[in-house]
Amino acid sequence: MTELHLWLRHEDRSTERRTPLVPSDARRLLAEGATLTVEESPQRIFPVEEYEAAGCRTAPAASWVSAPEDAVILGLKELPDRPAVLAHRHIFFGHAYKRQPGAADLLGRFAAGGGALLDLEYLVDADGRRLTAFGYWAGYLGAALAVLHHRGRLPVPLTPTGRKALDESLRRAAGDQEFTALVVGALGRSGRGARAAFTAAGVDPTCWDLAETRDLDRPALLRHDVMVNAVLATSPVPPFVREADLDDPARRLRTLCDVTCDVGSPLNVLPVYDRTTEWTEPARRLRERPPLDLIAIDNLPSLLPEESSTDFSAALLPQLLDFPGGAWARCLDRFHQALEEARRD
Repeated sequence: MTELHLWLRHEDRSTERRTPLVPSDARRLLAEGATLTVEESPQRIFPVEEYEAAGCRTAPAASWVSAPEDAVILGLKELPDRPAVLAHRHIFFGHAYKRQPGAADLLGRFAAGGGALLDLEYLVDADGRRLTAFGYWAGYLGAALAVLHHRGRLPVPLTPTGRKALDESLRRAAGDQEFTALVVGALGRSGRGARAAFTAAGVDPTCWDLAETRDLDRPALLRHDVMVNAVLATSPVPPFVREADLDDPARRLRTLCDVTCDVGSPLNVLPVYDRTTEWTEPARRLRERPPLDLIAIDNLPSLLPEESSTDFSAALLPQLLDFPGGAWARCLDRFHQALEEARRD
């Protein structure tokens, strides 16, 4: 690891409780010679005092804009709209390489300021496999919320919890009706998480993956009561659920959870909604007769912030120890490719 000054920023989104780097792993980085500055954050699951005890410097929330130019800004979700130009190297989930809403503006800010986006979604090994992901917990929470909603026990607004309490709420209670469930993308990280949550809820889901979606049996899909989509498409595929399917008189589907939340992208496999749902309104009615409700929350793992952060940080730590080589070089190449694609557009 070359000399690294990592700056852990406060998350601008009020419902973001996670962190990409937990205090124990921060201590490991410091022991290897890195410098760490951690911004104060009233919502981060680990208080800033724990980082300070590990030996990190601390700074006020949102002070990364005036961080030294060589500092690498580490976060998870979207940046605030200002500053208009971005001069630092940033590590976070940018959602900017598939023409998502706002992607062109974000890339333009980096181009104007000379900074770079090292997108965590594209931190991959030489074979293209992702090295860090929240997928398992996203799938787990997606299926858990779908179960609770379908059983009429989904709390509103949502609040962060722990694994033990969540699993307790998933247990079948007296009066709960049997229902059928489908996990699409069942063999991936998110799919495995969704399957585990259904198991905790006493539900044995139908599991589809590539073999089943190549020649999609849409009527069979619509015969399930609950569906969880865990597929993140990287190339165009026929949509799994279309607007016309919502009005199919044979539809039994009542609860649809989109873990991927690729809304706005041309690669979206569920082009039946135009905005995500929120912690304050986790389920949104798409059809009244028969009813169909959508859950599409794009930071699901933040509802289990300690467990998801600890797992993610453990996977990210060895990559940070290798900074800026290896997978980070591939990240940078993908960023430059995205800039070139944006210029051609």
